[in-house]
Amino acid sequence: MKTKIIAAILITIGLSSAGFFIFLGFKSMANLNRYVTVRGLAEKEVKADKVTWPLYFKEVGNDLSTLYQTINRKNKAITEFLKAKGIPESEISVSAPLLIDMQAERYQSTPSTYHYNITSVITVSSDQVDLVRKLISEQSELLKQDIALSSGDYMYTINYEYTNLNKLKPSMVEEATKDARATAEKFAKDSESNLGKIKHASQGLFSIEDRDPNTPYIKKIRVVTSVDYFLKS
Repeated sequence: MKTKIIAAILITIGLSSAGFFIFLGFKSMANLNRYVTVRGLAEKEVKADKVTWPLYFKEVGNDLSTLYQTINRKNKAITEFLKAKGIPESEISVSAPLLIDMQAERYQSTPSTYHYNITSVITVSSDQVDLVRKLISEQSELLKQDIALSSGDYMYTINYEYTNLNKLKPSMVEEATKDARATAEKFAKDSESNLGKIKHASQGLFSIEDRDPNTPYIKKIRVVTSVDYFLKS
C-alpha cells in the first residue's frame, strides 16, 4: 500500500512537472512569434573629395589645317593656365578633337555657313576640389587670350564625388542600428512588452547624393537598416 502511495505521488509530480515544462514551451513558442520590425536611419553630410571638370570649346571654319592650328594653340594656353594656377600636369588630359562635317549632315534643314565644327575637350580630374572650384570662377581670364569656353552641354558637366565611403560605413551602420533599437524600445514600452534579442537584421544600400542642386560639392550620405527584435511578455 505504501509503495502504491509513493508511486502515485511520483506520478503526480511527474505529470505536474511535464505540464509545467509544456507550459513553458508554449510560452516560449508564443514569444518566438512575437517580434517587431523597425528601421534605423543614419545620415551624414560630407564635402566631395574628387572633381572632374571638362573644359571645352568649339571652333568652326572651312580650312582644317587652320582649325587644328587654332585648337592646338588654345589647348596649350588652357593647359598652361591650369598649371600656373596649381593643377599638376598629371591631373590634366587633352582629348582628341571631335570633328563634325556640317555639309555631310543628312538632317540639316538649311546649308551651314561653315564646313567643319570641331569640339576640343581638356579634362581636369583632381582631389583639389576647393582649388578647382576657385578656378571655375576664374576661367573668364582665358577670354584675354581669345578663348571662350562653352557650357550647357550635358556631355561635359562638372562631376563631384566622394570616394572615402568605406571609412564612414562602420560608424554609420552603428548609428543606424542604435536608431532602430530606440524605435523598437519605444514600441515595446507602448505595447507593455520587453525588448528581446535581435531576430534578424539587414543593412540597406548606402546612397550618396547631392545635398541640393546648388551645392553639388556637398554630398549627403544615407543608409537605412532593418532589424527584427523579439518581444517578451
